[in-house]
Amino acid sequence: MENNVGLLYIVPTPIGNLEDITLRALNILRSVDLIACEDTRHTLKLLNHYGIQAQRISYHEHNERQRTGEILEKIERGAKVALVSDAGMPVISDPGDILVKAALEASISVVVLPGANAALTALVGSGLPAKKFSFQGFMPRKSTEIKEVLQRAMGLADTTIFYESPKRLLRTLEEIQILNPDWKIAVARELTKLHEEIHRGSVTEILDYFSEFGVRGEIVLLLEGGASKPPSQQDAIEAMERLMEEGLSHSQAVKQVAKELGMKRNELYGLSIPGRSNS
Repeated sequence: MENNVGLLYIVPTPIGNLEDITLRALNILRSVDLIACEDTRHTLKLLNHYGIQAQRISYHEHNERQRTGEILEKIERGAKVALVSDAGMPVISDPGDILVKAALEASISVVVLPGANAALTALVGSGLPAKKFSFQGFMPRKSTEIKEVLQRAMGLADTTIFYESPKRLLRTLEEIQILNPDWKIAVARELTKLHEEIHRGSVTEILDYFSEFGVRGEIVLLLEGGASKPPSQQDAIEAMERLMEEGLSHSQAVKQVAKELGMKRNELYGLSIPGRSNS
């Protein structure tokens, strides 16, 4: 695929430590006609570190639709273009998906280089199960949306990964604690940098730590799968009692609770409901 016609390279950059870049990535950055950068000033620091002189153009969330057409025109005229983000793999919670899709639709070759990624780095170091996982990108900002995504995560058997702002981490941890104070989690901070840390434990333990010492740096939040507790017999009794008080028959209450809690009807029929004789 790497020939003399124009093409698009997707080039991951370090997430902190400038040494975490491949030889191939450096060779590509030296050879391309143009580097599309999330922030040209930020990318310039990397290029200067390795003595790379290259033409740069900004490509970020506020101009990507406009710039996509400009970049594709250059590629169609034979230019080789590299897309980079400020840190890590472009497109993953960063600009680039619009450009990649448009390039493929225009039959332009897209060459993706492997490289640094904060989510995977945090997952491997978290101690949480890594065979199956779900990456959810940045945590929502609204409290109602946070509750919704956390409730969905509780129902997953796999580890769930989020990016989170240091300014909002404590609030998010408080929301997790409300759902399950014993939920096993990990918080990775400043990965690959001088003050890198990965804290592991229950959400209560992690919340206590960051409440005392504060939160700084780039954050990856990981939640262990299977955090939702199986419904108990007492949960079922209380649910059926409430439904029967609302006017449902015992049989109707059993049917609805079995569906809501995922329990078997024959197990529910044998439970003793206050105010009702089971004889």
